[in-house]
Amino acid sequence: MLKGINQWCYPEGTSLEEVFEYSKEAGFDAIELNLYDSGGIGLTMDTTPGEADAIVKLALSYGLQLRSLSTGLLWQSPLSSANENVREQGRKIILKQIELASVMGIDTVLVVPGSVTQDVSYDDCYKRSQDELKKVLDEAEKRQVTIGIENVWNKFLLSPLEMARYIDELNSEYAKVYFDVGNVLQFGFPEQWIRILGKRISKVHVKDFSTKVGNITGFVPLLAGDVNWSAVVEALEEIGYDDVITAELSPYAIGPKQLPIDTARHMEVILASQSKVKN
Repeated sequence: MLKGINQWCYPEGTSLEEVFEYSKEAGFDAIELNLYDSGGIGLTMDTTPGEADAIVKLALSYGLQLRSLSTGLLWQSPLSSANENVREQGRKIILKQIELASVMGIDTVLVVPGSVTQDVSYDDCYKRSQDELKKVLDEAEKRQVTIGIENVWNKFLLSPLEMARYIDELNSEYAKVYFDVGNVLQFGFPEQWIRILGKRISKVHVKDFSTKVGNITGFVPLLAGDVNWSAVVEALEEIGYDDVITAELSPYAIGPKQLPIDTARHMEVILASQSKVKN
């Protein structure tokens, strides 16, 4: 498996050149870029194919692969919204992700499908988000870009059996799961999710979580929480996953170079954990 790191692991305002430089120096194989609104650093809703190609060349100059594309914009424009205009903007965001991914040779875009709220019921979130995803899957299939539905703290898709059903009902080889290991720990065991989801998993995020804290502040650096990493690696190997695992962590308050250095070393320990168990 390859070691990847998300652009969010660096302080806001960090240039792409610095993101690539620091990541390469730390020993990462891949970078996960994010799609931002106009004015963001890197890929935005206004990025042209030519500009995207230049970013690919820049990454390659540092020996880094681009394997997935994330975004936080769908939290503001959820596919589950009762407002058609909001859902339409959500579709536009995903279509822009797909367009850029296709141009850049990226095979997976991360999508948060929606959120259950006091005003959006669970069943409405389920139906609306599936209906909207079906509208963009034609473009994903045409461009051969996978839509990776991520498990997040959105009060939705709370079991691996339900997530598997949700993906299967989309009925497309380009609808899969972007599995986040740390996000599961509050209400389940990631190794169980991995085995149940199996080949539906397209990409993997890694973060750690302290169940003793038990709320949003419980997310901690890798190896500092309660994830059973040897069990996770064993499960990933069992399902034949050999793609990138991408760290998605909050940046340190000082020293932007230190987090990637620490995280890369932690990921080496994680990836080696199963071989040590076998020996």
